[in-house]
Amino acid sequence: MTCYGGPRDLRAMQELTGRIWSPRARWHAGDLAWGRFQHTGRESEWPTMVWRAERRTLAWGWIELPGYLNLAVDPDHAELAHDVLRWFEETVPAGERQVSVSSGEPHLVSALEERGYARQKDGPFMVQMVRDLDGLPEPEPPAGYRLEAVRDVAGRVAAHQAAFHPSRVTEESYAAVRAAWPYRAELDWCAIAPDGHTAAYCLIWLDDRQVALIEPVGTVPEHRRKGLAKAVCLAALHAARAAGGKQAVVAPRGDAAYPVPARLYSGIGFRDTARSLLFTG
Repeated sequence: MTCYGGPRDLRAMQELTGRIWSPRARWHAGDLAWGRFQHTGRESEWPTMVWRAERRTLAWGWIELPGYLNLAVDPDHAELAHDVLRWFEETVPAGERQVSVSSGEPHLVSALEERGYARQKDGPFMVQMVRDLDGLPEPEPPAGYRLEAVRDVAGRVAAHQAAFHPSRVTEESYAAVRAAWPYRAELDWCAIAPDGHTAAYCLIWLDDRQVALIEPVGTVPEHRRKGLAKAVCLAALHAARAAGGKQAVVAPRGDAAYPVPARLYSGIGFRDTARSLLFTG
């Protein structure tokens, strides 16, 4: 077990995540790059540990203080889930612990149940959705809008800030995102409004297994309800297909309180494969 020390350890975490990926898995390598770099100055809030054996990464745990744990464990070494959870319990007091895993990760669900964590049946959850990249519909942007890979980075950042206001994404943090593996500018797509401003965007991360993660997608409020999110996602997915992508995955909210994103992805051919499960302890 070693403390996270920077980009080399992130690549080790991504390597494990890619190696054990399945259509029902919680994590994709792109999730880690986006999650670690979309904000700056938060490292002190994120205790992170990596478990290795013979230079091979077998597990990792990433706490978002005050008490939320992200983790991945190689199913062939499922016993390490207890080590990750034990470290979490040594760091965060009882009664403040939250852990989210996929319903498609039974080795993590079992470890949580064995250690006395309680599954929360109510509240928001994420749904894992997957589609093959063959047979994609063509994007149809509304009149006056055009679709293109990112050119105006400052405008792309401004669109994110507007879509997710208040947002801590800045030009500095987005530069870090763009420098991270596996970011590719040709998979970072924008819908440009008639006035030249970025109205919507979709970022795709293509990993070594040719799985394309959509994360994030956003539309500036004054440009919503025009079909821009669908159009820009399809444009980005076509670019991922042209780059060798075979499958795409996305994880929107799945609960009835926030149904619009899941409807969007269902409408372009994504199907549910798993959902997130929240445990507390």
